[in-house]
Amino acid sequence: MILGIGSDLCDIRRIERSIERFGDRFTHRIYTEGERARSDRRAARAPSYARRFAAKEACAKALGTGLSQGVFWRDMEVVNLPGGRPTLRLSGGALERLRGMTPQGYEPVIHVSLTDDPPLAQAFVVIEAIPLGETGALRRSPP
Repeated sequence: MILGIGSDLCDIRRIERSIERFGDRFTHRIYTEGERARSDRRAARAPSYARRFAAKEACAKALGTGLSQGVFWRDMEVVNLPGGRPTLRLSGGALERLRGMTPQGYEPVIHVSLTDDPPLAQAFVVIEAIPLGETGALRRSPP
């Protein structure tokens, strides 16, 4: 069953300006250490950061909270599964919210789609609840 859906569109130039203006102050406020390491390895840093920014916004919408009610930027981390597929690892208030919205006897699966076509980056997040023991090939990293 679908628990939440979120989407976001982000202007890469806006993220690029924030990085230029605020540097580490911006990236450390919004992104986890793992996200910074992954984005900083890329030649095109701004699109990588913008995709992750859009994913966090989309996740907050799918959680139904936005960036409030104890959900913070670094509570949502874009990670890649071994095959490269993106997903989100949640912690703090985001994980609490996810647990609260997941029915008993179910486990959450977070689906993430990321893309960019400069100057825009886009993300879609779908949070699904699967009956315990039925995830099989859908299993993701722990939320």
